[in-house]
This record gives sequence, C-alpha cells and structure tokens, in this order.
Amino acid sequence: MIQTLIIFMLASSFSSTTLVSSSSHYNFPIAKPNPNCNNTCGSIQIPFPFGTTEECYLTKQFWVTCNLTAFNPPKLFWWNTTIEITDISLDGQMKLMNTIARNCYDDNESYINNRTRITFTKYFTVNNTANKFTIVGCDSYGFVSGFRVGRNFTTGCTAMCSSLDDLAEGECTGAGCCQTTVPEDVWQVRVSVRSYNNYTYVSNFSKCSYGFVVEESAFRFSKDNLTNLSQVQKLPMVVDWAIGNSTCDEAKRNTTTYACGGANSRCHKPTNGYGYRCHCQQGFEGNPYLSQGCTDVDECSNETLHNCNKHALCTNEIGYYTCACPKNYDGDGMGDDGCKEKPPKDTKMIGIASGIICLLVLGIILYLILKRRSQNKMKHKFFLQNGGHMLREKLATREASPDMVTIFSSSELQKATNNFHNSMILGRGGFGTVYKGMLADRRTVAIKRSIRVDPTQIEQFINEVVVLSQINHRNVVKLLGCCLETDVPLLVYEFINNGTLSSHLYNEAKARALDWNTRLKIATETAGVLSYLHSSASTPIIHRDVKSDNILLDHTLTAKVSDFGASRLVPVDLTQLSTMVQGTFGYLDPEYMQTNQLTEKSDVYSFGVVLLELFTGRRALSLDRPVEEKSLANYFLSVLKQDLLFEILDENIVGLENMEQISAVSKLAKECLNVRGEDRPSMKEVAMELEGLILGGKHSWARINVHDEEEMESLIRIDDGVSHFGDGDMSSSLGYDSISRDHILLPMNGGR
Repeated sequence: MIQTLIIFMLASSFSSTTLVSSSSHYNFPIAKPNPNCNNTCGSIQIPFPFGTTEECYLTKQFWVTCNLTAFNPPKLFWWNTTIEITDISLDGQMKLMNTIARNCYDDNESYINNRTRITFTKYFTVNNTANKFTIVGCDSYGFVSGFRVGRNFTTGCTAMCSSLDDLAEGECTGAGCCQTTVPEDVWQVRVSVRSYNNYTYVSNFSKCSYGFVVEESAFRFSKDNLTNLSQVQKLPMVVDWAIGNSTCDEAKRNTTTYACGGANSRCHKPTNGYGYRCHCQQGFEGNPYLSQGCTDVDECSNETLHNCNKHALCTNEIGYYTCACPKNYDGDGMGDDGCKEKPPKDTKMIGIASGIICLLVLGIILYLILKRRSQNKMKHKFFLQNGGHMLREKLATREASPDMVTIFSSSELQKATNNFHNSMILGRGGFGTVYKGMLADRRTVAIKRSIRVDPTQIEQFINEVVVLSQINHRNVVKLLGCCLETDVPLLVYEFINNGTLSSHLYNEAKARALDWNTRLKIATETAGVLSYLHSSASTPIIHRDVKSDNILLDHTLTAKVSDFGASRLVPVDLTQLSTMVQGTFGYLDPEYMQTNQLTEKSDVYSFGVVLLELFTGRRALSLDRPVEEKSLANYFLSVLKQDLLFEILDENIVGLENMEQISAVSKLAKECLNVRGEDRPSMKEVAMELEGLILGGKHSWARINVHDEEEMESLIRIDDGVSHFGDGDMSSSLGYDSISRDHILLPMNGGR
C-alpha cells in the first residue's frame, strides 16, 4: 500500500478568497460501457481510465471516490482521501485541491506552523508549466523540495516588505509575494514556510507566511492576501497523469495491457514524467482509452470544423472530408478563394494574362534566387573575415565535448531575437548591445552584438572564444557559442534572470534585501572567479572590466561574473601586457592608466572598488556629488584617514555583529586600492581572505603588525553606540547600465 498516494496541490480558480471549480464536458461516451460505471460525480465527468470501482478503472492508480452523502452536490476525491478532484481531462491533466502551508504568530503570540507533503507514484507528476511555487507574506521565506524522477530537488523563494505601500496589485515579484517555477518530473513535494524576524517589524499588518503550489492562471496576488488567505484552506493545482511507466514501443509489445489498442487510437509520449498517453487520430474524437472510443467526426455538420468555401459542397469521409465546387465555379473548394465564378471564355485574353503571370512569377523566382545567393556570399565573406575558418580548425583539433563552443548561424539568432527587435534588448554598453533570445531548443540566452571589431585582432579573438568557452566555473556566465556570419561577431551566453549587482545596490527596495552576509558571499564568489581566471585557467585571463554592472545575480542571489569583451589572455611567459587603456572610469587602475601596462593587479584594483560599493552602497563614480565625493575610491581613502568610515557605510548592513567583518573588508579594500600594483595582494590572496571571514578564520595573507591592528580597530567609530538595521523588500528585475565617462580624480595615495 503506497503510504500517501496523493498528488500535490490544487485545481480550480482563485480570485480574492473565492474558489471556482471548472470541469471538462464531453459530447461522447467517456466511461466503460458497463451499467455499474458512473461517468459523472456531481458536475465532474469521470473518463476511463478513471473509475469509482475496480471494474470501472484501468488500474488502482486511477481509482476515485464519489461522496454522495456528505456533500450536495456530490464531490469527487482521489482514492478514499480528502484530496478533492475538480476536473479530469483526457488530454492527461487533472485539477486537485489541497491545503496551504502556513506559519503564523497570533495576537497572543502563539506560534502556528504547518507544512504540506504530497506524494505521487510515477503515473502522476506536478505540471511544471501550469503551476508556480508561491510565497505570500512580508517577512517570509519558504522552500519546496522533494523527489523528481531519478533525483531530489529543492528550490525556494523570499517575500519581503516594510509597509503595505510596497505592494502592487497583481504583481508577484518579491514584495509581499514571490513565485518560482516547479521542476519537471516532480512526484513528491514538501512545502515549508518561515519568518526571518517572527514578523516583529510587520506585525501590525502581516503576522503570517503562506506557501503553496498553485495553478498560475488561477492566482492573482492582492494586498488583501496578507490577511484573507487565513480563511482559505485549499487552493488549485494541475497534475499530469499517464499510463504506466514504459514508452510507447515497450507498451505495444504487451497487447493485453496496451491502453491505446482501440481503432484509430494512437500513442504519444508526455513532456512531463514517465509513461505514455493515448489520443484519437486527426478526424476522430472520443475517449482513446476505450476499445471503440474514437469515432469519426462529421466535419460537414459544423462549418467551424471544415474549410470548404461557402459555395462548395462538403462531403464527409471516414477520418476526413472533401470540398467540391459546383458547376460554373472553378477552384479546389477550400478557403475563401476556393470557388471562383468562371469568367467568360476569351481564349486570347486568357493566353495573354497567363503569359504575363508566368513572366512575373519567373521574374520573382529569379530575383529571390539571386538575392539568396548574394546573402549567402555575404555571410560566407563575414564568416571568413571574422575568423570562422580559423575557429573550425581549432575545434577540429580538439576532442568533441559538451563544453565545446557552438557555431550558430545568423538565421538561428535572428529567429531567436525576432530579428534583433528593440523589444528584445536587455541593455547597451560601451562594447555592444545585449539581446534576450530563445533558441530552437527552448533555451533562453543572452546574445551580445559588438559595436566594432579590430580586423588585426581576429586571431586573438578566436583564441579567446575557444578559451572562454572552456571556462567551467559556477560563478561565471557561461559562453555557449558565437556567430561569425554577420559584419561583427555575435557571442551567445547563458541567460541570468535577476539583473546586475548594481541594479540591486542602487535600488532602495532591493538594497534593503541585500544583508551583510549576502554581500560578503557575493564578494567572495566574485573574488573566487577572478582568482580562478588569474591562477587556475589553462591560459591566465585578465578580465579588464571588473565592475558591479558586470556581476549578475541569479534567483538565489549567487554571483555570476560576465562580459569578457575587454578581457585579455596572458601568455604563460609574460606577467604584463602593453595595451591601449580600456575599462570603466571609477574602476580603472591608476597605474595602468599612466603606464598602459596591464597586469593581474589591475583586476585587483577594480575589485577593491566593487568591495567599496558593497559596504557603502555608493556608486564608483557619482558626478552629482561634491568634488571630494565624486570618486568613491578617493573619498573612501580620505574618510579612512579621518577614522570616519562609519559615516559612509550603507545603513542596510550596519549592526554591531557585523562591525568586525566590515572592518576587515574595509582594510582589504584599502590594500586592493594601493597605487602601485606590486603593493596590492593577488586575487588568490583576496579570495582566501574573504573565505576566511565567512568561515570565521583569521587573515590568511595580510601583513598585520601592532600598528595595523590598532588602525583596524579605529576604522569603525560609532558615536552613540547604537546599531542600525534596514528593513526592505525584495523583488526581481533585469537591467544593464551603460558605461559612464566623465572627469575622474585618481586615488594617488591609496593605501600608503
């Protein structure tokens, strides 16, 4: 006996606090042809393979119970449980109702916490496209976890707000409501919700957290949900069902158990879960799971079912229909132009018209052929000009692997971006435009279209494409491939959906959701990437444009370093490169700007500025601030000399428990901002230092003496002894900022 053969949450429709059930209605027999087999329970139809008794269902997995005594009208339940079924579709879907997980503190500060757990067999799985995992609350986070076919899964969501004014009707993007997708092939789900601060700061309007998987089209977030969900016990969800756990080919070998054995019934594989489903062939309708369930559709009986012209005669055939024009009409009888009145016979005029039409058609065909040839020649020219032949040779010398760069055609990427439509633009920068695209295999990608390319640097560009495609680091935006058939190369990257670090730091609502631990984690992950590029990659790589705009965050706020458009490979026998200065003002290494000598320590300086952004919440270059505050690096070093670091800390991270770590990170930033590159630590040392802070360890590299320790203790000064905390909300967005250019004061005394 399966312990809890139940499906997961919810069917029907939710609006405010009202649930509305819906049911599929069929105009043909759906139950077994047995007088004891009921085909309805109240308003819900029960199609075979489902049934209320053993003689009526296919296997016990499809057993349902109709309660005729306790409810009027009767209600349908899964097995003999309390899980209500509101709809069963022959398309392989079923809608169910189930309870909501909740976590509350009532007025008497009594703690209420309940979780939900639903288990399927492999015949039933949660629909991963129709449902969303949802969290509702203003001091809430939740997890949905369980089992997929073949492995475990866990995902989660956070909903925050500081007042009802933060909430927007119908928007579930993190402020009061958060949603995320459910993976494929899920057959067991556990939902739990929690509060960060036991609703201390929001108790006057939100004392509960709610977690549930719900049919996306049936739930629209409202401010009232913070309170009225306490009155709702169940919500709707969609579940996929299938026959058995074998493929169509495997099932056909056993004719006694094959469920699609009826005439005109065919087998197909579902997109979610194991097993197979049946459907009637085109031109037939009915229940494909019954032996004689698929019957011919009389298309001619309803003009919406056929495409015959209004003048044509429709004739029904078994499985199809035919159209024929009456006398005095020409045509095939199909569509609006299928039957046309015959014109008066005039052989000469008909001949002339036909000749002209033929010439026009031939001219159009010839033009299209020549145009296609011209386009193909141009694509080939660009392919060779951009190093396509060189790239193919390099790929041919390597063994095929999943990490190998893909060479996309221009038509693939045009289709993916709707011909590079403006609505698909994610952002513009100094090196090009980034588009969102959907590949033919349904992968969402980011496509970078460069503004310019240096013809003398093609070989280096191809080398960098090959090397970058092989970087396999969890905190690096993966380069998937490129297209060389356009005037400038197109680079295809994985798509990160939660925007840039800068868009979170400089958005008041999002910044409040970035606590100190999260910012320290982001800094550590970014430092780990740069350390990997400098020290562990097969060919060392200098990023050359490290900034908060080029650090993306996924839905779990994990850092993803992006934009290697300015990066340079460093030959193993060199420690520095002579290059034209490139980068973003505010982050540029002053030594690099003066000498044109690019080294790994240039990335260290830029990363030091990112550290300042993380714990101050200020931009690297702010042209609207006073002169002494325009350059964040200069201003930071000036503040350190006056022992006034606390005055520029982001209020969202200030707390007595954070002071020691903030002090250590500020000292680390100071070391990174030394004017002389040789006085800066390496990225490997920086990464080890940050990892040590997270693990609670001591400095792994810093040269600390008694004077340095005293200086570190004085970096933070709190005048009133009171710690400050920031409340905020979290939401999702995506954006890229353009590179800003203006006058900048170089931090010439950094760290000295």
